[in-house]
Amino acid sequence: MAYPFHESATVEVAMAPEQLFERLDDHTRLAAHMEKPSMMTLGGRMTYAFDEDKGRAVGSVIRMSGRFLDISLGVDEVVTERDPPRRKVWETMGRPRLLVIGPYRMGFEIEPKGDGSALRVFIDFSRPASPDGGILGVLFARIYARWCVRRMAADAADLGRINRPTNL
Repeated sequence: MAYPFHESATVEVAMAPEQLFERLDDHTRLAAHMEKPSMMTLGGRMTYAFDEDKGRAVGSVIRMSGRFLDISLGVDEVVTERDPPRRKVWETMGRPRLLVIGPYRMGFEIEPKGDGSALRVFIDFSRPASPDGGILGVLFARIYARWCVRRMAADAADLGRINRPTNL
């Protein structure tokens, strides 16, 4: 699927690529920000359910679900690429039940850099197809996508116990 929008964030992490990949391959660490209420989620949060591979194999399924203002939200993702310690990509399956963002492909890339790693987190996405979601998507999809990749990158930088970049 072609996605019309793209956001990414890059950080340096004081951790070897193999070690960083191992940590980020655990989706509960990578996307922990979605399980906590925040301003960007307007107090909502999502929970995860995994198949037996726990998102750590091509074809593995990751399910997120939650509620926002009594609206049921959910998305199923499938891991489409996994090349340790360099790259992992996952993509939505079917039609996501989300308010601000529609179908997406998301992932990360790691390159060695000095004693650590350079990490790039990215998302390619569409706006929601529903009329209400379409309006919210026009207003907030890019802002939300930018926040999400920056948050994942900053959380990864924290794993390596280095200061967060000032642009995040």
